[in-house]
Amino acid sequence: MVRTPLTPEERERGERLGRLLREARGARSMTDVAASAGISAETLRKIETGRAPTPAFFTVAALAGALGLSMDELIGRCAPEVPDVPGAPDASIAA
Repeated sequence: MVRTPLTPEERERGERLGRLLREARGARSMTDVAASAGISAETLRKIETGRAPTPAFFTVAALAGALGLSMDELIGRCAPEVPDVPGAPDASIAA
């Protein structure tokens, strides 16, 4: 099976997720956080470094739980920032 190449936006989103997870992990070891989430330390390392920019939903959910983050917070902080456009509908209203 051939995997479709990632877009630049997908790679950037993966890098933002990795930075957020590293920040949330703080002084905790990668091994401890990975064990708490039920994943391997190598998987966490790949996510944190952007080498696995599109991890499975359940992997992200497990990491969020292990780090005390809400999925809403992860989504909000990993979504690309959209500049304000005069006259454009408010995104919070559309959702």
